[in-house]
Amino acid sequence: MLGMIVLTISVMFAPARYSPNTSANQTRPIYQPTGSEGTITGKISFAGQPPQPRKIDSSADPVCEGVDPELFTEDVIVTAGKLANVFVYVRSGDTLEWYTFPAARPDVSIAHHGCRFVPHILGMQTQQVLKIANDDATTHNTHSIPKNNPDWNQSQPQNASPLEVKFNNPEALIPIKDNQHPWEKAYVGVLSHPFFAVSTRNGSYRIGGLPPGQYTVVAWHERFGEQSAEVSIGVNDKKELNFTFKKPED
Repeated sequence: MLGMIVLTISVMFAPARYSPNTSANQTRPIYQPTGSEGTITGKISFAGQPPQPRKIDSSADPVCEGVDPELFTEDVIVTAGKLANVFVYVRSGDTLEWYTFPAARPDVSIAHHGCRFVPHILGMQTQQVLKIANDDATTHNTHSIPKNNPDWNQSQPQNASPLEVKFNNPEALIPIKDNQHPWEKAYVGVLSHPFFAVSTRNGSYRIGGLPPGQYTVVAWHERFGEQSAEVSIGVNDKKELNFTFKKPED
């Protein structure tokens, strides 16, 4: 096994969208795992004093106020210096241009739960269907605001069946909001491959199954922008790639 190489990135970059050429997807062969794939793991840190969560006024909907009278924003979640809800994904690499990568399962899920979107950040592939559930005893609304896909906006009463939406074009990241409860926000990263992850509360993430090759890896946060790094993955390689974010004014 090759030794682990640790890379730490803390330089801020301007935001950019993931929009590869997908016109040749149907002519590419499906990638077949060989056992030589590598893994990228890492931690997302936050330097300095993080912004404090802000209390949300949900009194316009008594159901939401009753479910959680202490509702706070979740755009910045820092625990012991580690940053959650960072979307880490492979933006480019030769292997991504040579093959297609089928999704492991047909759908992914998000829910209106406790008058917020759960999860707050998620990733999916273009072949998958996003299912949106309403777990609350009130009417919700789901409005996606993509740039490379059609706009989608639909209300959902209590006990309704999950809504379903599919994004045909890769796009990172698509904002989703609730027009009836404006504090409810989420982001969906839509990619043509499965090489993405979302950092947990301890800042950790893991991207596995990467074929050997050279890749550009991006870490994106809704408040603090994005960073990128070049990573070379060898046979059965394990790389540790860390990112550090901070407030732009620091």
